[in-house]
Amino acid sequence: MLVKTTVTAVVALMSLTGFAGPSAAASASDDPASQQAFSFGVIGDIPYGDAEIAKFPARIQDINADSSLGFVAHVGDIKNGSSVCSDEYFEHIRAEFDSFEHPLVYTPGDNEWVDCHRGNNGAYNPLERLDKIREVFFDAPGKTLGETMPLKSQEALGLPENVRFTKNRVAFSVVNVQGSNNSLLPWTGIGETAVTPDQQAEVDHRTKAVLEQVRDTFSDATRRNDRAVVLMTQADMFDPSLLDAATANPDSVSGFREIVATIIEETNRFDGPVYLINGDSHVFAENKPLAEGSPWLKIYGQEAGDDLQRITVDGSANATNYVRFTVAANGASGPGVLSWEKVPFRP
Repeated sequence: MLVKTTVTAVVALMSLTGFAGPSAAASASDDPASQQAFSFGVIGDIPYGDAEIAKFPARIQDINADSSLGFVAHVGDIKNGSSVCSDEYFEHIRAEFDSFEHPLVYTPGDNEWVDCHRGNNGAYNPLERLDKIREVFFDAPGKTLGETMPLKSQEALGLPENVRFTKNRVAFSVVNVQGSNNSLLPWTGIGETAVTPDQQAEVDHRTKAVLEQVRDTFSDATRRNDRAVVLMTQADMFDPSLLDAATANPDSVSGFREIVATIIEETNRFDGPVYLINGDSHVFAENKPLAEGSPWLKIYGQEAGDDLQRITVDGSANATNYVRFTVAANGASGPGVLSWEKVPFRP
């Protein structure tokens, strides 16, 4: 059984059939391929633990069997937070990723580098693990894993994982934004009680690069007259479980502040819907966390961004499905551009 968003039946039908009405069809490109609807799948926080690691090949085959998908995204966390961040494990998951038959876009999660200082993770230096992640998973910058699809990456800035691309007048931007307050929690597992200079330098450099890519994504989308922007991150910057702590101490989400401010600024400037897809908090959600009246506006000290729609994919024990997003045919605009549904994996 598919669990679908509450879009109108007319919009849903338009999205699935590619029909967008006479006036929209007249203004669409003459290229038939550019007028067609397409879908993409998103997973995150998977596989967690031995049982899910064993099931992961079958999960991939379920996704491979979905011929409607133009590409797949994994929004980070390829392991749970209490297992070893070993080279062998990274190589194992890379081999699994290579079995995807669709293009696969992957952004790292905190479990595979930020939190690797923990004793039960191997007491690694997280920066060394980030280097290893880039070596194993981003050895061909500008290309997807699985089937090859070209991407524009920030390889020149040392962040090959930050990528963007456009498909049927929808701009996609995937950026490395981490849980654990964007990697600003102390590395207590290796004896640190405060943020180290190297840690701060990495956060500063990565955040600056993320802000640059987000701004470039919106600038190019406006120039091309794109219909929508889709942002993807690992971190849930609006994690419901953090709301009380963040209300009491806004500094607990300080690592996200500049990023949220930039997303609001660009969303309010952009003439179209903006979608933020993330993992991290493990429970499927669809909401507008920056709409007028949201408590997050006070926490982040920002004005409203009413056109930002956030979707959190299921993860961890809830990773029993992938989310299939459908982009309506060229010519559709507004909220009807994107719809989504949860597709269960086989038992």
